[in-house]
Amino acid sequence: MSLNDILDSLFPAGHTVNVENKVISGVATTAQGTVAVLGTTDAAAIDHAMALALAGFILDTVEQHPGRPLVFLVDTSGQALSRSQELLCLNGSLAHLAQCVDLARRQGHASLSLVTANAVSGGFLSFGLMADRAYALADAQVRVMDLRAMARVTKIAHERLVELAATSPTFAPGAENYLRMGGIEAIWPAPSAALLAAALATVSQARAAGDQRMQCGLARSGRRLAAAVVNSVCHSAV
Repeated sequence: MSLNDILDSLFPAGHTVNVENKVISGVATTAQGTVAVLGTTDAAAIDHAMALALAGFILDTVEQHPGRPLVFLVDTSGQALSRSQELLCLNGSLAHLAQCVDLARRQGHASLSLVTANAVSGGFLSFGLMADRAYALADAQVRVMDLRAMARVTKIAHERLVELAATSPTFAPGAENYLRMGGIEAIWPAPSAALLAAALATVSQARAAGDQRMQCGLARSGRRLAAAVVNSVCHSAV
């Protein structure tokens, strides 16, 4: 599905969205009011300039439109991998982007992300997974690290990781596994204005309860230890 088709389905009441260097930015009308729309398209590998462009749009929204909800559209193949990007401190730019999402949250901006195609590695973690809640289309591909890359980092044999991925969502890619872990709130069969409006309303109502992803992961048997470990650390004696 093309980006224009996705935008028309999500925002039938109207949208003004620009795409430059695979970065999406603009505004749209929903049943919950005007929202800021931003993100990436065409499996973008997020580089230094793209991260700063997204961060700048978030900061402009916080400054000029207090409280306006943020809708992130995610289609990224991850962070750009090159020596030049490393020399430009891409890791710092992605961290800055994540901090801007957190700043918006602290300033009262509800946010949600929708994975429209690909959500990989740092490109997803730095803004899509930073939203109050994340959703994915049914045919979206979600993964933080390829199993072969994971094998190189963890020193666990690739064959063993394949075996673990068959039973544990922690190791396995796919939107369904991220749903089980609580990282994704729900999977949508198709982009829908009604689903978006309901999600925006739910995000706004649930903000007071705080981040419930660990609890969702426990309830869905995808992350059985995270909530208990965090609770133990938070209540341990200093």
